[in-house]
Amino acid sequence: MTKVIWDQGFKKIYQKKVKNNLDLKKRFWTMMRLFSQNPFDRRLRTHKLTGKLEGLWAFSVAYECRVIFKFLGEDEVLLVDVGSHDEVY
Repeated sequence: MTKVIWDQGFKKIYQKKVKNNLDLKKRFWTMMRLFSQNPFDRRLRTHKLTGKLEGLWAFSVAYECRVIFKFLGEDEVLLVDVGSHDEVY
């Protein structure tokens, strides 16, 4: 199981963009359970980022919602950002 750490900035963004949207919140937590069990589950569409976000990874929560994260170790990740494709990339 992967240990997931929430960056302070991520907590604020989650409060602003996800917490009050009940459908997105439900989908977010479903995908987080999948992610903590296997960050490379096909349903997450996990992928490595390039360019100014090199060194970071992303997975999909919903069609218009991505989570940006960084591997801190083999079984530990830091959540960095959440939002639409245009917001996070």
